[in-house]
Amino acid sequence: MDLSESCGADAPEPLPDKSPKPELSAAMRAKIERNRQRALMLRQARLASRPLSAVEGANSAKVSKTIDSGAGFFIEEEEGDGEQKVKQVIHQPAPVIEPDYLLCDDCQKPFMDSFLSNTFDLSVCDKCRDNEEKHKLISRTEAKQRFLLKDCDLDKREPPLRFILKKNPHNSRWGDMKLYLLLQVEKRCMEVWGSEEALEEAKETREENKEAKKQKRFNKKVKELRRAVRSSMWTKDTSVHQHQYGPEEVVDPEDDLYKKTCTSCGHELTYEKM
Repeated sequence: MDLSESCGADAPEPLPDKSPKPELSAAMRAKIERNRQRALMLRQARLASRPLSAVEGANSAKVSKTIDSGAGFFIEEEEGDGEQKVKQVIHQPAPVIEPDYLLCDDCQKPFMDSFLSNTFDLSVCDKCRDNEEKHKLISRTEAKQRFLLKDCDLDKREPPLRFILKKNPHNSRWGDMKLYLLLQVEKRCMEVWGSEEALEEAKETREENKEAKKQKRFNKKVKELRRAVRSSMWTKDTSVHQHQYGPEEVVDPEDDLYKKTCTSCGHELTYEKM
């Protein structure tokens, strides 16, 4: 017997490697998954490109066909037993959003936007805008004087009245004018005073107080003028007065005193005689 054969027959079998296999990293697993997905897509593309005649004889076999839906995924068609099953994707139509139209308070017609709606929040279209009368603009000073409104009535009372800024026509270097809508100022006036009668009474009271203050200032000026005239005509006598007593003496027997009277001022001089 050959020595090599005897050695080969008696040689022990190699032991299996029991060392643990190294674990794959996350990057390697992701790469393997991408390759698998790519291979699957290539296989589906090849099946989709095969002619139908190659599968006409296979009645019992099922053939899948991949169709790109155009929405980021594929649709599979299954053919089997002479019947074709197609998974259809139905997209719901998007809702139609109609624009929000405003209704004009004057003509009752819808409109998109206007100067009065954008500036003063008033639902009136540009066709119905009346710059001369109904939708006239007035200054802040006129609103306060004409309707007896205060700054708090225009700025603090809810809601604050809207306004636009315009260059002062009298002097461009002055501050900008605040223009208010006359219709809204009249409404605010009724909120403050309650009625036109109350407003007229307040105007009359204010005029009376104004006239009284005016008359008081006039009287004060007249009084100062009279005082100035009197002070200019009257002069003070700064000379020294000398008494002049007459020769007559009046005797008081009880006190034994003698008296003389000044002939110019009436001063009495009392004295004793030794």
